[in-house]
Amino acid sequence: MNYNLKHYAYIGDCVFELFIREIVITKTQKQDMMHKTSTKYVNAQAQADILESIFNELSEEELEIQKRGRNLKMTINKKSNPKIHALATSFEVLIGYWHLNNKDRLNEIFEKIKNSIDLV
Repeated sequence: MNYNLKHYAYIGDCVFELFIREIVITKTQKQDMMHKTSTKYVNAQAQADILESIFNELSEEELEIQKRGRNLKMTINKKSNPKIHALATSFEVLIGYWHLNNKDRLNEIFEKIKNSIDLV
């Protein structure tokens, strides 16, 4: 199947949220804390920050995908910062790309993210 950037962003959003939720449930059983902690990392600003933290580790191919994902036209909330949203979208594109094409690389990146964030 040929996937495009919107496919990658769509699946990447889901995969990243599931990744965060799987970590959160190991840290707390309280429903309100699970939601609060998850939303701390599953939002545009946090995703843009995480992208920045792994940016220097991206290959040339990954940088190209990230750049194309950053320029992807998406509908955003009027209150959102377009630059932050574009970076978050490019992060989701990368996550989706890795999920569909290179799970080893996805697991490597997820391990780095897991070690760099302080959940709960």
